[in-house]
Amino acid sequence: MGRYVFKLPDVGEGTAEAELVGWHVKVGDAVAEDQIVADVMTDKATVEITSPVAGKVSKLHGEPGQMLAVRGPLVEFEVEGAGNASAEGPPSNPASQASVPPEGGQSPASKSPPTGGSTGEAGEGGRTASAPGANYVFKLPDVGEGTAEAELVGWHVAVGDAVEEDQILAEVMTDKATVELTSPVAGTVVALHGEPGRQIAVGGPLVSFQVAGKGNVSAPLSLEGRGAGGEGAPPAAVSEAPKAPSSLPAAAARPAASTPTQPSPLKGEGSRQLSDRNQRPLASPAVRQRARDLGIELQFVPGSGPAGRIEHGDLDAYLASGPRGSSASGASAPSTYAKAEGTTETRVIGLRRRIAEKMAESVRRIPHITYVEEIDVTALEELRAHLNANRKPDQPKLNVLPFLARAMVVALRDQPTINSHYDDEGGVLTTHAAVHLGIAAQTPNGLMVPVVRHAEARDPYDTAAEIARVSSAAKSGKASREELSGSTITITSLGTLGGVVHTPIINHPEVAIVGPNKIQERVVVKDGQMVVRKMMNLSSSFDHRIVDGHDAAVFVQRIKNLLEHPATLWMS
Repeated sequence: MGRYVFKLPDVGEGTAEAELVGWHVKVGDAVAEDQIVADVMTDKATVEITSPVAGKVSKLHGEPGQMLAVRGPLVEFEVEGAGNASAEGPPSNPASQASVPPEGGQSPASKSPPTGGSTGEAGEGGRTASAPGANYVFKLPDVGEGTAEAELVGWHVAVGDAVEEDQILAEVMTDKATVELTSPVAGTVVALHGEPGRQIAVGGPLVSFQVAGKGNVSAPLSLEGRGAGGEGAPPAAVSEAPKAPSSLPAAAARPAASTPTQPSPLKGEGSRQLSDRNQRPLASPAVRQRARDLGIELQFVPGSGPAGRIEHGDLDAYLASGPRGSSASGASAPSTYAKAEGTTETRVIGLRRRIAEKMAESVRRIPHITYVEEIDVTALEELRAHLNANRKPDQPKLNVLPFLARAMVVALRDQPTINSHYDDEGGVLTTHAAVHLGIAAQTPNGLMVPVVRHAEARDPYDTAAEIARVSSAAKSGKASREELSGSTITITSLGTLGGVVHTPIINHPEVAIVGPNKIQERVVVKDGQMVVRKMMNLSSSFDHRIVDGHDAAVFVQRIKNLLEHPATLWMS
């Protein structure tokens, strides 16, 4: 029997620790591979952690409510085979502790797989059919409670790469969070299962490795694609390793006999040639997405943030200095009037695809009625300027949104049906007493709708502070699932780019959305005189199945009256 120490994986990009919510196992339990062992929670999602091995639980690290460090020990198992740790002492690299297979990549005839769980993509006889040469298959873990699949956003390794334990392999995204997946073992990547944009089932194969020792496949296939029975061609979706892996590090291509102190394939002098690709720069999800959009490789961008973290300003500076590898000969730029040729195809994946699907679903399912009204906000702007000039140091600066939010709260008292969710499949309208106000925010990753909860209970300063907080969290990629869900009615604002009018799309399953346009001075007739006033158009859309045109007009006119007489906003 061997000892296997399972470390807490990276459960969200930039997350250094997670709270242990509860255990699903106890000491002495026999656990199958992929069985849920614990629930942990970050500021982004609650995640079910599954076991990478089959074995018997010998130790649990931590109590519910305790914060656990990512890559710190979580569960210790007794497993068949060498495990990944010595009988005593801290866990070490799996490659350094396990016995090494002989030449040809075959495991020695040994014990059958541990009872209680399958290993790899097992078929008849327990052989893997995942990829030739693989003796360890890393399956997609559960990356969010209730999630059956996740979208593969991108790979951080390639076939043939030597990978260390805990090195980032890929990014996947659910409707709750974007998660970086790290390797549970050290070894060589033999196959990558899937392309960016593809949906991968939880528990399905993600990466196939060749590792020293038994791995988690009872009879690994050879590099020529022949297993114990002479079969084993990989599926079409798998990226195969080259048949003659001459470019791989020697330790990965043909493991030799070693002692327990042998370093992993990436350690030592041979790792330097891969350092640019395998040492992942520090950056937020928003910065990574923007770099992808711009075609910038982050490893070439100097970071100015803490610990060398790359920020948006660093991308701007990199672009201003010219891309890496550009000509230094001073050749003249192409003519302004040169003909442009060719096309560019960009796959719509990740959050951009989710936004597209949500917008299409809203338009397809909801018959929109759009209503636009102009509002004289001269008095409101005077009040706002006065409040900002006399605010306390701890009070935020006010824009028009806190006043619009208050006007909506007051108007909804007379028309509560507009503050509802409509389940058109079940034919149920759920009207909410609380006003949880969605704030449509443009982020580097695309449109998100963070939520200001209980807007009805907030004064203008509190509302402004909360709008700024949740919007900032969304733009930085740090908003939690709770902060991005549960809105009952939404405001969409384009700020100074607000235009004259727009036709906002309802945030399904809500039944209304309100959008202010830009404020501009116009000449209007007031009391028989032509005067210059500050005017703003208010655009709004309603679900015509729930809100009749008359009711939509009454709602907007009530908001208009409140904003044109702002002293009444907190007198109602």
